[in-house]
Amino acid sequence: MSTLTPPRERLDRGEGTGLGRPWHVIVLNDSHNTFQGVAFALSSVIPGVSYDGGMKLAERIHSTGQAIVWSGLREQAELYWEQLGEHGLTLAPLEQG
Repeated sequence: MSTLTPPRERLDRGEGTGLGRPWHVIVLNDSHNTFQGVAFALSSVIPGVSYDGGMKLAERIHSTGQAIVWSGLREQAELYWEQLGEHGLTLAPLEQG
């Protein structure tokens, strides 16, 4: 049986991560990505982010200069950070929250 609800990967369960603090993937505002491009990249890479959700995050990135787009285990954060970079997004170094 399949479900349409994405797995709850955003919460860090502290499995082997020392203090158990989540790692943050942060997208920065830049002058070369469009809102549509950012929304497409986010919805393609981050589980549970729809295109419309990506557009809302793109607006936040544009208006505040950055946004945390995912938080959780380090290994997943590294994967999403790399994939978003391959889409051409400008990213801050991974941060532990």
